[in-house]
Amino acid sequence: MTKRYWYVILTYIIMQFSGVIFSPILYATLPISKFQAIIYWTIFSFVAGLIAILIIMKPYMKAPSMRNAASPGAMVLWAIAGVFMAYIGQYIAAIIEVELLGIEQGSANTQMIMDITRAAPIFMIIPALVAPIVEEIIFRKIIFGTFYKKMNFFLAALLSALVFGIIHGEPEHILIYSSMGFVFAYVYVKTKRIIVPIIVHMTLNSISVIVQYSLSPEDIEKMQQQYEQMQMILIGG
Repeated sequence: MTKRYWYVILTYIIMQFSGVIFSPILYATLPISKFQAIIYWTIFSFVAGLIAILIIMKPYMKAPSMRNAASPGAMVLWAIAGVFMAYIGQYIAAIIEVELLGIEQGSANTQMIMDITRAAPIFMIIPALVAPIVEEIIFRKIIFGTFYKKMNFFLAALLSALVFGIIHGEPEHILIYSSMGFVFAYVYVKTKRIIVPIIVHMTLNSISVIVQYSLSPEDIEKMQQQYEQMQMILIGG
């Protein structure tokens, strides 16, 4: 792994944990609540982290495209296919979690993001735009790319997907996160362009945020009940 890659990972770590130090400072300095301080610093740190990572990765972005890289038309088709594959992977993973492992549906991570987004709609840019770019650069281009140089696709994708799942802090839903990570790695290899998994990731996150932001908690609960009923029909429960 190159020095630039390590700098990117260090930037990501600082971006994730800087709020522990600077959110209280922001709260003590400005006439805002603790919750607002956390939101504002999170937005600032993620945007600043993205800018820093893009600057660090600038030499790689200027490099010529990889041999046999997908054409613009193929990129669009793979991005669309990637979204559908990711949803199918999530659905299968959800069935395994619920029916075989007895894990309850619902993501505390997603719920926290939506609570913050409802309180400060501008926060929507983080899960919808900023996070997908940062995460794909780190987990697909750097981590998966490093593994892929030393092992076959399946193992490299599996390991990087597991790391991707663990980092999200919900070990009970690691299958769902890993299924997404596996799909992102697949479309990256097929297109040889990191922008494609970024687009797929952005699309999934944006749809999730917009749908949940537009619905009331009661509507979301009804959708979950309908989803469970559909699962029972499909698996014969």
